[in-house]
Amino acid sequence: MTKTKRNAALLAASATVLGLTASLTAPLTATASTPAAAAKPLDWAKCEGGGLDPRQECATVQVPMDYSDPGGRKIGIAVSRIPSENPAARRGVLLLIPGGPGGSSLDNPSGKGQKLPQEVRDAYDLIGFDPRGFGRSAPVSCGLERGDLALSKLRPWPAPDGSVTENMANAKRLSEACARNGGELMRHISTANNARDLDRVRAALGERKVSAWGVSYGTYVGAVYSQLFPHRTDRFVLDSNDDPDHTRVSRAWLAGHEVGVEDVFPEFAEWASAPGNPYRLADTAAEVRPLFLRLASRLDREPIPWPGANPAELNGNVLRQTMLDTLYDPDRFAGLAQLMLAAQRGAVPAAPAMPDEAVLQNVTAVGAGTLCNDVEWPSSASVYQKGVDESRAKYPLTAGMPRNAMVCAAWPYRPKEAPVRITDDGPSNILLVQNERDVATPLRGALRLRRALGERAVLVTVNSTGHDAYLANGNACGDGTVSRYLATGVRPGRDTYCG
Repeated sequence: MTKTKRNAALLAASATVLGLTASLTAPLTATASTPAAAAKPLDWAKCEGGGLDPRQECATVQVPMDYSDPGGRKIGIAVSRIPSENPAARRGVLLLIPGGPGGSSLDNPSGKGQKLPQEVRDAYDLIGFDPRGFGRSAPVSCGLERGDLALSKLRPWPAPDGSVTENMANAKRLSEACARNGGELMRHISTANNARDLDRVRAALGERKVSAWGVSYGTYVGAVYSQLFPHRTDRFVLDSNDDPDHTRVSRAWLAGHEVGVEDVFPEFAEWASAPGNPYRLADTAAEVRPLFLRLASRLDREPIPWPGANPAELNGNVLRQTMLDTLYDPDRFAGLAQLMLAAQRGAVPAAPAMPDEAVLQNVTAVGAGTLCNDVEWPSSASVYQKGVDESRAKYPLTAGMPRNAMVCAAWPYRPKEAPVRITDDGPSNILLVQNERDVATPLRGALRLRRALGERAVLVTVNSTGHDAYLANGNACGDGTVSRYLATGVRPGRDTYCG
């Protein structure tokens, strides 16, 4: 599969700086006295696929499939790197931890890694990887029917009347398919195991410590790594942060969408009512929200056929899912407005391009395995119905979806271990960067992670809209703060605001 197809599928499936202080800047390399020095050198070779930086090379790290049986079956974790561009300035390695779950960073040294400023690329080897179960790291699939791969089906949107009955049936059908087709590895895909894999990667690279840039779900992986291996961490940047609530884990992330949409939708409403906008929906921002709600309700009752789409109709939940996807990035606002304008006329635009199905199957399976193996979800429909009813009343834009039943409501396996609890036990070397208005990982979750980490972390809140803050949807102040920390170790001495 080409890099373009791979990335398209992944996309379908994240003030004044005061009180700067400096951390240690001595290079961190393995010595003969460290276990990492004894690791067998990796066999680096040209990476598969096109469109990559010619400097990028790939290798495979063998890890236990089941960490409770470290001598048992092994799986290979695909890793990539572009070495430091100035060996004299090299500090160590920078792990590029992807979002998801179901995301990859294997191509990132050639992609987003090249957006890093020169001094950061000089300081680190950029390290990407496919997480266990994904891509070139022992890929799994649930073998779902095409209709079950629709985002409006994978997201647990309730029926138009708020019923969760169909969602519970979907959860049972999808979980049975994952158990039937996913193989033994499906039981061992989890955030804690992803973190353990990264420590095996660290050792295979011959590094005593690692730095990291984790984005979205990658912030939780990074936080768990810093909890399990605190003294293996150097400079950690967690960007667009997940709620670390160890009692709910992925349920808290899903619930966060109801707040995230409320945080970001007013920005869309302002844009969609601006004079001169060719996709203007209303004369004032205040009119956009009721317009959206009326249109979604109408489409609940009267879906519009949409040949070539999945599902093959534009219904209320497809519109709501499109809205949720759109609010990830202000650059996508026009797409939602165009869809709404067409639907008001009883029409639809051309069907959106479908991602490569094999990759979408893979992304879906890894996502399900991670979300469901990390924490046990309730199995009672009444629990979800109560949550959906409350959410629909308070947050009508998301229609109860954030508290509904996913595939995990019928997952056939119990978690093999308790979720990792994030605490303030460890070195003070974590920088959190977070946009104020983020639909996927709202500011509320970042504040909770900040409290959990205590003095280990400093939070930079960015006055910006969109998911992924650093070098994406943030601002110059936030980008400069993160780049300074990665390059020099200078971190704000206290929580700061980038206006």
